[in-house]
Amino acid sequence: MSSDTFDAYAPERETTEGKVYTVTGGDWDTLLDEEHDDRIVINMGPQHPSTHGVLRLVLELEGETVQQARSVIGYLHTGIEKNCEYRTWTQGVTFVTRMDYLAPLFNETAYCLGVEKLLGVEAPRRAQVARVLLMELTRIGSHLVCLATGGMELGALTGMTAGFREREEVLHLMEFLTGLRMNNAFVRPGGLAQDFPDGWEERVADFVKIMKKRLPDYDKLLTGQPIWRQRLEGVGYLPVDGCLALGATGPILRSAGLPWDLRKIEPYCGYEEYDFEVPVATEADCYARYRLRLAEIHESLKIIEQAAKKMEPGPVMVADRKVAWPAQLSIGSDGMGNSLEHVRKIMGQSMESLIHHFKLVTEGFSVPAGQVYSVVESPRGELGYHLVSDGGTRPVRVHVRDPSFVNLQTMPAMSEGGMVADVIAAVASIDPVMGGVDR
Repeated sequence: MSSDTFDAYAPERETTEGKVYTVTGGDWDTLLDEEHDDRIVINMGPQHPSTHGVLRLVLELEGETVQQARSVIGYLHTGIEKNCEYRTWTQGVTFVTRMDYLAPLFNETAYCLGVEKLLGVEAPRRAQVARVLLMELTRIGSHLVCLATGGMELGALTGMTAGFREREEVLHLMEFLTGLRMNNAFVRPGGLAQDFPDGWEERVADFVKIMKKRLPDYDKLLTGQPIWRQRLEGVGYLPVDGCLALGATGPILRSAGLPWDLRKIEPYCGYEEYDFEVPVATEADCYARYRLRLAEIHESLKIIEQAAKKMEPGPVMVADRKVAWPAQLSIGSDGMGNSLEHVRKIMGQSMESLIHHFKLVTEGFSVPAGQVYSVVESPRGELGYHLVSDGGTRPVRVHVRDPSFVNLQTMPAMSEGGMVADVIAAVASIDPVMGGVDR
């Protein structure tokens, strides 16, 4: 080949099959990192069956070993915090319940506790006990989803089917008690939307009985299973100093040996009256977090039984009619709007009461100016609400300290230096809910 026809990017050569061109990028050598030329960067997610929702992980690998891990979030951002500024204080409940959609009652309660603190009111005792019962029921459902999805992501499909089977029991009971399976909007500033329906005691007792019968199956199926143990023991290790440095709370922190539980340390809703333990482990790995969540389900069942006994007859909403909406709401036969009896009662009292009800529903009640931070112990850790009021009928600011968002910081610390497969186990043990992360 003559020098004037030579192509530096596609040299040609003759073979037995004819002429072959070899295309070469002349500038690729300048782009290669000499030091890390054996690394590969992969995207895991956001649409991936093992990322616990729409989470994107950018992993830098050397072979099967993770050298660097970064999480990319925001794929489920819905602007809930900002939307709350354009709704009344009561309407805000229907937004916050959709954040961490596996723990809706915790969001509702934390938000309403903040509003009540600003108002200077306290929900009646029956409402407080009902809130505890509903929160612990929600905690069981959330932990079951964590065990089920974690099992699915690691290949233990029987664990997944068992976990979701038990969660259906939780959702059936939740639907009976509140009217909805999820996104309940049942806890309202000042109390509850309405009282529990007749026969709730028997339904709760039946649920506790079923769960106590089925929970030992998880120990047979997973806890003592050698493959499950080998898959989780020593994986996703994060000691207590790492947890504290990264702000991790909930099962992650308790699995590292620190018994930090707001139900015991800063009791709310009367938790100081209940007899229960705070499960703790010291191994600080995925297996410890699995066992801890299973133990927490047992403790929640104990609290539910105690709450059912503590329920005394009484109102479920504060008596102040400037706040109490929609108190003792009576739902129509279609399950959608107010019943005719309820409408007749409102309209039959007086024109003033009808106008007051209309203004309370449309404009909302005024909340004294100030700011507050209210916290609850959600299934994932410390769930806090920072509420700011200027004295109007809408919040100036609603900001949430969501434990999923904070705990997700622990993912690189748990994963870097380990295998790609262990990233999946680590993320499953963190149990992030992307609705809470992105909001």
